[in-house]
Amino acid sequence: MPLRLALVVAGGAIGTAARLGLGLALPLPTASGLGAVPWATFLANIVGAFLIGVLAARLPGSSAARIFLGTGVLGGFTTYSALTVGAVSLWHAQPLLAAGYAVVSVVLGIGAAAFGLDLARPRSAHTQAHG
Repeated sequence: MPLRLALVVAGGAIGTAARLGLGLALPLPTASGLGAVPWATFLANIVGAFLIGVLAARLPGSSAARIFLGTGVLGGFTTYSALTVGAVSLWHAQPLLAAGYAVVSVVLGIGAAAFGLDLARPRSAHTQAHG
């Protein structure tokens, strides 16, 4: 149990730092239009959902690598709370854009995770031979 906790803490620090780096690399949201969308949060969540799908397809749930990378790194990189705060902040100035941002984030996140799972899922010899 202490090892799992240490893996999550170490991975979370890396993932959170990576999300901050992404946020610093992209322009801050502006006051109006599509520039008001928190793109760093959007990208972190979509990319993170895809990568979590890949990990889920490839690594056993209890493996140290999946705990470190999935729960730790990618759990720290993705952020539901920032998505919701971004949507609520956007809602005050542009309610339709805020609703679209929230819906598209969730739908694309689910799609990205499903794509990651499908792409990384080991194929049987029969599936590989016959598509």
